[in-house]
Amino acid sequence: MELRLILNGKKAHLPDIREAVSQLRQQGHNIQVRVTWEGGDVERLVAEAHQQGWNSPEKKLMIGGGDGSVQEVVSALMLYPAEQRPSLAILPLGTANDFATACQIPTNPLNAITFALEHSAQMVDVISAKDLENQQQYYFMNVLTAGFGAQITAETPVELKNFLGGGAYTLSGIVQALNFKPYVGELSSPDKNFNGGLIIGALCNGKQAGGGQILGPNAYLNDGLMDICIVRDFPATALSQVLQEAAAFGNGDIQNGEYIVTWQTPWLETKSEQFIPTNLDGEPHKFNHARFEVVPNALPLIIAQNSPCLC
Repeated sequence: MELRLILNGKKAHLPDIREAVSQLRQQGHNIQVRVTWEGGDVERLVAEAHQQGWNSPEKKLMIGGGDGSVQEVVSALMLYPAEQRPSLAILPLGTANDFATACQIPTNPLNAITFALEHSAQMVDVISAKDLENQQQYYFMNVLTAGFGAQITAETPVELKNFLGGGAYTLSGIVQALNFKPYVGELSSPDKNFNGGLIIGALCNGKQAGGGQILGPNAYLNDGLMDICIVRDFPATALSQVLQEAAAFGNGDIQNGEYIVTWQTPWLETKSEQFIPTNLDGEPHKFNHARFEVVPNALPLIIAQNSPCLC
């Protein structure tokens, strides 16, 4: 069996990876390794692989890295026609590995590469993110989060930590900050529109982000839909209610509350007078006018047929 591995250069020294590749080669598998050195290398190495025959779903291309590396390779693969995209496998080497964890892809290098060699691909959706101001196009496969802050601090209530995930937002600090202004914007989709103040939001193709926090409990990679979850602007006096809604959402008891609202849609357009910071599968961006759209059956992903991320 033949497989090409594009490996994040920061992880190339790990002995477990070298041992796994060596062991599988000894078993007769043709494991080819390419290592990144600087920005843009993933796209370059995908192009090299494409020119050398990794240009159909029958060929297996593996990315070794964290969620950001997965986002890079997805964006690179989406530059090619659908029939020329190889089957994508993942060797999880990040800190959180949210996408791989939710998909139940093994994290041990030997197990992950063996899994890729032994399993076939399933078609999954990808989400396109187009900046309508500069016409730049991005793609991601897991979760986009947007809104205030970049880190959770110690004073954040545990209910909000569980709801928002690691590296998200300190809402308790926000409501105490007299000078805080919510992000005011418009959200448009086929079945639901919103115009008002937002604290944070998540756009989910996958189920989890932020180190294991479930932001899209009803999200599936192959349903043609993305799951939207937003926290509306709320007064400090409503913090207790927001905490209750967050806990209920996390437990699966509610889908919508007064301040936490969720829905599913094939596309979403956002518009705001100010740039809203976003985290797109680990990669920071800022948008003030953007369109997000599901690309159905965009990529063949090597994932178990009974994965909880598939419907």
